[in-house]
Amino acid sequence: MINSKRMIKEFCELVSIDTTSFHERKMADKLKEKMIELGIEVFEDQAGSYYNSDTGNIYGFLKGSLPGKPLLFSAHMDTVEPGHFKQAIIKEDGTIVSDGRTVLGADDVAGIVAILESIRVLLESHIPHRDIEILFPIAEEAYIQGSRVFDYQRIKSQEAYVLDLSGAIGTASLQEPTLISFKIEVIGKSSHAGFAPNEGIHSIYIMASAIEKIKQGKIDEETTLNIGKIKGGTATNIIPDSTLIEGEIRCYNHEKALLIYQQILDIFKKTTAEYGASFKEEHQVHLHAYQVLEKELVVQRYIKVCQKLNIPVCLTKTFGGSDNNSFMLNGIKGIVLSCGMNDVHTTKEYTTINDLEKSTNIVLNLMKSEE
Repeated sequence: MINSKRMIKEFCELVSIDTTSFHERKMADKLKEKMIELGIEVFEDQAGSYYNSDTGNIYGFLKGSLPGKPLLFSAHMDTVEPGHFKQAIIKEDGTIVSDGRTVLGADDVAGIVAILESIRVLLESHIPHRDIEILFPIAEEAYIQGSRVFDYQRIKSQEAYVLDLSGAIGTASLQEPTLISFKIEVIGKSSHAGFAPNEGIHSIYIMASAIEKIKQGKIDEETTLNIGKIKGGTATNIIPDSTLIEGEIRCYNHEKALLIYQQILDIFKKTTAEYGASFKEEHQVHLHAYQVLEKELVVQRYIKVCQKLNIPVCLTKTFGGSDNNSFMLNGIKGIVLSCGMNDVHTTKEYTTINDLEKSTNIVLNLMKSEE
């Protein structure tokens, strides 16, 4: 019942819209237009005002006839860079790629078209369905900043399907981590390296001493830690008085992530005191860890739909994050579904017509599920 030709045309249309994080206005306007044509009640919030942007999160509601609580379906509007002047190129084998200069934008247009095409099929074929809620957030790629500020009192659903995962169709992530980013600056004292080397306090040396005590990489089965940037010094003949690092912690246990960061601060407190230096820090919790159990209805419904469609199911977890981190934190039990995006965040990103069709079939069957 899916109109594949129409869906692919819409995919190419939406891909061509420039919609990098905090610049989603054209995409939002186009989606609102399409949703209104489908008879969906549309609301745009004020998320953009939080970030000095002109675009809010787009929410939609479609009344259904089936009993049961509504289901929320979500896909984000923004893309990563390079994301300007994108175009979709369809190959003879059904693979869809960019021209190699930009990302394709299947992350997350693939999710958007699956939701829109599913609703068209329901309406055209007069298929009974449950109440459907839709959320197209801004700035997911910028640490889910759009969904973070959405007013969840508007959401009636207690379960969500977020279309924002790479991998074979049928894959669903049930667990995502806490993510803490941090900046730590060691403050020493400058002096001339030739004339007065003993009068300075060498911030680079002290920073190195502290970093040496911090285990990095995969520090255990549920945690990764990485210091990815370092900056310090002004000249080769000057003892550096300031050195700054930036890093992140990802962990499937939220409290543990906070504890690990405190341990890092303890290391810097002890090390800087030893050398007569000081330090400053700032950090931000971008994601809050969650896990959904396989026995939950939101998972079992998904498994039954995939089995009905003869699509192999793969339940997994990821060290990435998604708008589902926001949903779970606000009491909406969700899982993240693969929707036909591959090699994301690169100019080699691609999808296939077959994957888009299968993803849409899953969404369609979830929408008309009575359980």
